[in-house]
Amino acid sequence: MEKLFGARGACGGCWCMWWRLPRQEFVQGKGEGNKRAMRRLVAAGGTPGILAYSGGEPVGWCSVEPRESFPVLDRSRILKRVDDQPVWSVVCFFIAKKHRRQGLAVKLLEAAAAYAEKRGARIVEGYPVEPKKGDMPDVFAYTGLVSAFRKAGFVEVARRSETRPVMRRVL
Repeated sequence: MEKLFGARGACGGCWCMWWRLPRQEFVQGKGEGNKRAMRRLVAAGGTPGILAYSGGEPVGWCSVEPRESFPVLDRSRILKRVDDQPVWSVVCFFIAKKHRRQGLAVKLLEAAAAYAEKRGARIVEGYPVEPKKGDMPDVFAYTGLVSAFRKAGFVEVARRSETRPVMRRVL
């Protein structure tokens, strides 16, 4: 993960802690603080996501765990719970620049669903973006694109924002 995320921690020192920490704590921890928080999570036995490799090199990341691991989701009126079903959530992707736009997000979603199912999940949920007009900068698509979720068998179950559906795949 460190090799893939690089010295800057993927996107501006996030270290995939955006959905896990209260906003003030996240902002104060940008960079090394968020990296330490991720290390603590893993050292405590957590498995916060999956990595994709090509030729022995890490090329992609997908954060997937039970929704309860991402308390910030419940503070969002757009991403609040759809119902009381227990779900696993896919909240973040990071793909090495030279491996983007090649279908890796779809493969990561399929692997995340299989990973979650092996751990007892019955539903995997995601919160991708659907840009209004054409392309959007890759950095803003960190939650994934609707098109990738559809290709991986997810269907829209709620939409509280024009560009941000809640999508699920029943396992």
